[in-house]
Amino acid sequence: MLIIGIAGGSGSGKTTVVNKIIEALPQNSVALIPQDAYYYDNGHLSQEEKLQINFDHPNSIEFDLLVEHLNALKQG
Repeated sequence: MLIIGIAGGSGSGKTTVVNKIIEALPQNSVALIPQDAYYYDNGHLSQEEKLQINFDHPNSIEFDLLVEHLNALKQG
């Protein structure tokens, strides 16, 4: 299993790059795991508090959970 991470700030073209990679590889050979699925749950915050969050900052992502999930996938 090969894991490729595409990093960059909001609007930097990550999705475009990922889509080009997927197009270049055999159909159904890529599993996409968007980092956006690993933002901390902010549902309990008010709208004003949510507006203060910098979603480009590493502290906004549950990296431990992402790594746990990637390791589980690697182990089958």
